[in-house]
Amino acid sequence: MKEFEITCPLTREPRIKEIEAKAGGCRWVLRKRSIDARKEPVWRYQYEAYAPGEQYEEYTLPEYRDVSESEPVAVIGSGPAGMFAALKLLTLGLKPIVLERGRDVHARKLDMAKLSREGVVNPESNYCFGEGGAGAFSDGKLYTRSSKRGDNREVLHSLVSFGASEDILIDAHPHIGSDKLPQIVENIRNCVISHGGEYHFEACVNSIKATEDGYDGLVVGTADGSAYRVRRAILATGHSARDIYRMLQSSGGTLEAKGFAMGVRVEHPQEKINWCQYHGQWKPGVPAAEYSFVEQVDGRGVFSFCMCPGGILVPSSTEPGTVVLNGMSNSSRNGKFANAGVVVQIEPEDVPGDDPLRLLEFQRDTEKKMFEYCESVRCLGKAGRDISVTDGALSNPMAAPAQRMQDFCEGRLTRNVPETSYHPGVISAPLHELLPPVVADRLRKVFPRVRMRNYYTNAALLLGVESRTSSPVRIPRDPGSLEYVSFKGIYPCGEGAGYSGGIVSSAIDGIRCAEACAKALGLL
Repeated sequence: MKEFEITCPLTREPRIKEIEAKAGGCRWVLRKRSIDARKEPVWRYQYEAYAPGEQYEEYTLPEYRDVSESEPVAVIGSGPAGMFAALKLLTLGLKPIVLERGRDVHARKLDMAKLSREGVVNPESNYCFGEGGAGAFSDGKLYTRSSKRGDNREVLHSLVSFGASEDILIDAHPHIGSDKLPQIVENIRNCVISHGGEYHFEACVNSIKATEDGYDGLVVGTADGSAYRVRRAILATGHSARDIYRMLQSSGGTLEAKGFAMGVRVEHPQEKINWCQYHGQWKPGVPAAEYSFVEQVDGRGVFSFCMCPGGILVPSSTEPGTVVLNGMSNSSRNGKFANAGVVVQIEPEDVPGDDPLRLLEFQRDTEKKMFEYCESVRCLGKAGRDISVTDGALSNPMAAPAQRMQDFCEGRLTRNVPETSYHPGVISAPLHELLPPVVADRLRKVFPRVRMRNYYTNAALLLGVESRTSSPVRIPRDPGSLEYVSFKGIYPCGEGAGYSGGIVSSAIDGIRCAEACAKALGLL
């Protein structure tokens, strides 16, 4: 096998004759497609060529088995980790019983619409909770291509089999789109059920206890009074299930404070990012430009996160009295704005104390501060003389505090907030004062340093707060068995347990925990 590369203009695909000539009579397989915009923007295609007689094996997915009568395993949460744990259990001959606190992926859209239009938070069904988890409505970015966490082919090929474009198998920065993901998530659920697994919605887990009648296992209880007897449970509840951490802590379970990142959502007009990244050569039909950067400021990483070209900003609060933002975009990525989180790494030593939940409380306190500022403005009945608002912001509890980028860095209030994709609206605010100093001080230093022409501009709007980048808590598990160190039979999994970040790495961790369950039960 040998590798070769072809480049071509963004307006066309490589010609077959070019590929065959490069392959030299070998069988050719496309492995990666990316945009190289360092000079003249071009597509860059990377191929593998296999000589005659040289074996090439197509990747095939494991077969799903009928598990109707098999031993059950509770899967708590139906985000990427939970869904892929359930699928893997099917291949291992175990019956997944998926317990999801929120509603199904289509019904939860109604709750998210109410959250955006009226500012009404359903604590069990929102942008973070519900079938598909937070990833179902955050663009479906699949940026984990490293194999260090495990074989990502099972994840990517599974997503294609359930309806994603085959482009995700080759794109350097693959994405599915928030308009496509709900149907894929539903298809996964239907597969699990058709093979004998179970899904239970509005089933918020509030207890996990060892049985007391001689049965070697667990009783998983839910808020509606249901109880599920299993020998193994995969805990894949996501980074925002704060009640789960408190439940484990109250039961004597060990938890650890874990570093996470906090900052703002930065929104630029997409045309500015296109002009910058394509050196003024963007044209209709060319993909919307992305960006990323990583800097070190005063001993902490400051970096862009979850970039959504052509996207919109959405409210991601999971409880009333807080304001949290996230970004998403549809598969076409053709919106007017580009947004990204720009966040500062927070380490346990940055927050005094020894409570393992102290970073969680630090996170929550900042989210409350964003809400309280906007609420204080709403209580005036009208905007103050120096405060600018967008339409609807004075009546929507999810309105976000906002500040133009240069105003933020220079410490002045924005007098006229620009148009934004954030539907609940924005209220001009001194984010340089509202954000914790450990965050605000570093952000004010980093924005002028970003090495992108016209990135540092007052046309960019900062909105607070981006705080749900990852879990501020880790549920420690044995590195070999993956079992929770405090309670036998529980397998902490995914972002909520502190072992992954993003759709693909969470899905890989779900697969690993399913395999660990099977091994513990003597099936591997």
